[in-house]
Amino acid sequence: DLDAIVFDIQDIGTRFYTYISTLQNVMEEAAKVGKPVFVLDRPNPINGVDVAGAVADADKLTFVATHTLPVRHGMTTGEIAQMFNAEKKIGADLRVIKMENWQRQMWFDQTNQTWTNPSPNMRSLTEATLYPGIGLLEYTNLSVGRGTDTPFEVVGAPWIDGRKLAAFLNERNLSGVRFVPIKYKPTTSVFKGEEVGGINIFITNRETFEPIRTGVEIAVALRKLYPIDWKLDKYLNLIVNQTSFEQIKRADAPEEIEQAWQKNLTDFKARRASFLLYK
Repeated sequence: DLDAIVFDIQDIGTRFYTYISTLQNVMEEAAKVGKPVFVLDRPNPINGVDVAGAVADADKLTFVATHTLPVRHGMTTGEIAQMFNAEKKIGADLRVIKMENWQRQMWFDQTNQTWTNPSPNMRSLTEATLYPGIGLLEYTNLSVGRGTDTPFEVVGAPWIDGRKLAAFLNERNLSGVRFVPIKYKPTTSVFKGEEVGGINIFITNRETFEPIRTGVEIAVALRKLYPIDWKLDKYLNLIVNQTSFEQIKRADAPEEIEQAWQKNLTDFKARRASFLLYK
C-alpha cells in the first residue's frame, strides 16, 4: 500500500556520514518496486562551495564510501540523489523538492534555521565543520571526543603528550586553526574511563580553515611523533584512497598529499556541475 517514500534527513556534507548511503539504498529499493522517492532538500551545513579531500577509489566502495565522492563534496542531499541516480544508473523515479532562498556559500548559521543534532555526536556547526578531517581518524586507536561534551573537537590517546603534539601542529601555521593541549577522560567509546592526552582544536577563521588538510596534518604528525603507538591500518577504511593512505604511512609532506588529490577533485567538480540545483 506504499505510494511513495519521502526522504527528509539532514546530512552534514561529508562522504562517510552515511545518511547519503542510506538514501542510495532507499532509491535502489524504490526503483525495484516502481515507487517514487521524494527528497526534501536541506542545506549543506558546511556550505555548498568548498570541495576537498581524497576522492574514494572506485574499487574500494563500501557503506561509508558509497560512491566516488571526495571527503567533502559540497553538495546538498537532493543534488547527491541526482548524481547517484544518474551515475549509478539506479533508475529511481526521483523528485527533489528544492529549498527556497538557499545559496551555495551559506553556512548553516546563515540560514536562520535552528540547529538540531542530526545524530547524537553531531551537536554543533563547529563539530560538523571539523568532522571531515577529524572523523577520518576515527577508525584508528584514537579518541576523537566521543564520550565527551565536544566530539570531534578533541583528539587524544593515553600515549599522546598533548603539549608536544599541539606545539608540533601550531608550528605548521595552518590557516584558521589553533591547537591547545588537553587531558580528558571519555565516558564512552575509545579509551572509556581512561585519561588521555591530546589536543583541543579551535577554529579561528572558518573561511580559511581547511578541515581535511588539518586532519591530514594531525595524521602525519602522529606518524612522525608516535610511529609505533598509532595504529593506522584502519585509516584506509575512511579515506578510501590507497595513494593517500600510503602517503600518510610514509609521513609524506601534507602539501604533497593534498596535491595528489587535485586531478580527481577537478574531475569530480566537472561531474558535479550538472547536478547542482542552486547558485
